[in-house]
Amino acid sequence: MSNIICSLRFFFDVKGKMNFLLVEGRGDILLISQFTLFANTKKGNHPSFIKSASLEFAEPMHNVFKSAIEKNLEFFFTGQFAQDIQVFNCNDGPVTINVDSKIRE
Repeated sequence: MSNIICSLRFFFDVKGKMNFLLVEGRGDILLISQFTLFANTKKGNHPSFIKSASLEFAEPMHNVFKSAIEKNLEFFFTGQFAQDIQVFNCNDGPVTINVDSKIRE
C-alpha cells in the first residue's frame, strides 16, 4: 500500500493534470489510525465497530505501514496510535481517491 500511495500521481501540474507524485514533494501524508471508518450504522442509533480490527492486530499493522512509508518519504505526519487527536486540514480540490489493497482497478 505504501508503494501504491507514494507512486500515484495525485497532484496537479500547471495545466490541471494529475502528474505529480507525493514523493516529488507536492503534498504530505497524515498517517493516523482511524477505526471509526468501519462504523456500521445500518441498525439503531449507535454505530457498531465490530468489523474494526482488534488493537492487537491493528497496532502492529499500523507500525509496519509507518515503517514502509518512512522508506519512501523523508518526512510525514503521524499521530500516536489509538489516541484522540485533533485534525485540521484544508483539502485542495474536489478529489477523493480510495486506495484498497485488495481491489486494484
